[in-house]
Amino acid sequence: ATDGGRGPSIWDTFCQESKENCNGDLGGITDDHYHHWREDVQLMKALGLKAYRFSISWPRVLPTGMVNFKTGDDDDGIDGVNYEGLEFYSKLINE
Repeated sequence: ATDGGRGPSIWDTFCQESKENCNGDLGGITDDHYHHWREDVQLMKALGLKAYRFSISWPRVLPTGMVNFKTGDDDDGIDGVNYEGLEFYSKLINE
């Protein structure tokens, strides 16, 4: 679940704290949409779906949960954003 620079989520921590919390599951990789999104979109198209509602995994976009805006001349502007995570969602939306 950490592929593409994803940070830990509250759910990851909750499941790892105690096996009783999540029936012994760790919650890491479930349907693996991150690696199979193209196939998933093709299946939705084949089914004739007109819409797809998804949620953004904020630990994928902001792995540390923090954003720092830089103001120096030699800085790229924002620190803490996982651009690989943003690219994932951009591809998904534009497919």
